[in-house]
Amino acid sequence: MSRIAARFERLKKEGRKALIPFFTAGDPDRASCVPLMHALVAGGADVIELGVPFSDPMADGPVIQRSSERALLHGVSLHDVINWVAEFRKTDTETPVVLMGYANPIESMGLEVFAKAAKAAGVDGTLVVDYPPEEAEALVSTLDRAGLETIFLLSPTTSDSRLKQVAELGRGYLYYVSLKGVTGAANIDIADVAKRLERIRSFTRLPIGVGFGIRDGKTAHSISQLADAVVIGSRLVQEVEAFPKDAPDKVRTFMADIRAAMDAGVKG
Repeated sequence: MSRIAARFERLKKEGRKALIPFFTAGDPDRASCVPLMHALVAGGADVIELGVPFSDPMADGPVIQRSSERALLHGVSLHDVINWVAEFRKTDTETPVVLMGYANPIESMGLEVFAKAAKAAGVDGTLVVDYPPEEAEALVSTLDRAGLETIFLLSPTTSDSRLKQVAELGRGYLYYVSLKGVTGAANIDIADVAKRLERIRSFTRLPIGVGFGIRDGKTAHSISQLADAVVIGSRLVQEVEAFPKDAPDKVRTFMADIRAAMDAGVKG
């Protein structure tokens, strides 16, 4: 059983939902990546989505765009990100790590080379924003052979035909983007999310995480009543941006508050 599947299975038995934070590797500096990963776990993270910085994002809002710009100024590459996962694995062999980013760095490295290096480092899966399911068969088959899981995005406008494709190709979990727009947007509609998740579940048995627009414990708790996982990115990256020297402590505290809100009312 994969680390991702094992984590979701354990949480289901506990009656809890997964907390999945995102941050950009190399922000606020190169030395902070591994300490931030450990701080997130200490704060209650169940899966880490580790952003690979990219110069031309299409789904990321200004907060995450700035984090990528800072990381790129530090010269951070896909090779660096993979090496940091390997460093993280020296002391944490259980927390799943998903690399999240764009196709260009992977294509530049080469799919086979990337898959082999990522697996050797202890990566569990990838979420590549600009690999639509119609063009992702080579990616999925290559990662399957390496023992890596391919996570796909779904949105409020995803058609039933696209849902069917994603259900067939997706591995690990699915990431439902709750809003039409980019990361960092607000005004999440809980009732609409509930309706969309019901529809998605008619196509797949994979766990479903919900992200975009989740900025506080109250919203995280509401989403955790509907979804299998809560994904938090922009709000977390704001902590890193505002407190670069104290980023690990700040994100650990922030995660712990979100985790407590999600678990509120859960019987031991």
